[in-house]
Amino acid sequence: MSHIQPETTAQEQRKASPRQYVMCRPTYFDVTYSINPWMDPDSPTSAETGLAQWKGLFDTFVELGHDIQLIEPVPGLPDMVFAANGALVVDGKVLVARFRHAQRQEESAAYLEWFGRGDWSAVRQAEYVNECEGDFACTGKEILAGTGFRSDPRAHDEVREFFGRPVLGLTLVDPRFYHLDTALAVLGDEEVMYYPGAFSPQSRGELAERYPDAILASEADATAFGLNAVSDGRNVVLPRAATGLAAQLRERGYHPIGADLTELLKAGGSVKCCTLELRA
Repeated sequence: MSHIQPETTAQEQRKASPRQYVMCRPTYFDVTYSINPWMDPDSPTSAETGLAQWKGLFDTFVELGHDIQLIEPVPGLPDMVFAANGALVVDGKVLVARFRHAQRQEESAAYLEWFGRGDWSAVRQAEYVNECEGDFACTGKEILAGTGFRSDPRAHDEVREFFGRPVLGLTLVDPRFYHLDTALAVLGDEEVMYYPGAFSPQSRGELAERYPDAILASEADATAFGLNAVSDGRNVVLPRAATGLAAQLRERGYHPIGADLTELLKAGGSVKCCTLELRA
């Protein structure tokens, strides 16, 4: 009888860790204005379809063992479904968003009230325009911070001081990728995937130096919002249409899970946009 043990696959080596997320039902989802290149108020939308697709994402997270908390949607705030923009939560401290566009600014009050009822060590609103997890991504060592279209560069220093973590500023140059979470996703403490064409030459150099083994997305997968993804260290939930990116993830030992959020994409959001992580 052979005593040779079977080789452990990369996927078996990766470990998922339970996460806590905040989500918001798209009860009032609609596209009635345009604040990014994906939004066309003249194209029909369906709140019913958006809710069904969102529910599929919610159920996926529950099945993966993650804890989901809900913030109540507010009438007249159709983009509130994109909870990732509402706050940045690190080490039990909460920095609530300050939105650039008037159409979303009232969302901040809802998040201040919601977090104010919780047991957090600090809760306050950002001083400078800061669209939170839309433009800030936490890795094991630092916080990656996007600017160029939404968050003010001064917000990077504010985040550094508030959370006491290093912050790497990255400049976005393609308006299709107006938030960092449309162009880059953190897979694990030291692993990311991103679309190089979304970044300035200097930022591409910074990313290549820090993450030489990063997964690089094609333009087709990036425009399918494949990088607007959520990883728990093993399972990566991403738009179903990003098939090339899913294949690359499998090769690296991750377990990609496709989600259909095509209705919400009409407002310029997908998996990550709907998902705010609570890092206690």
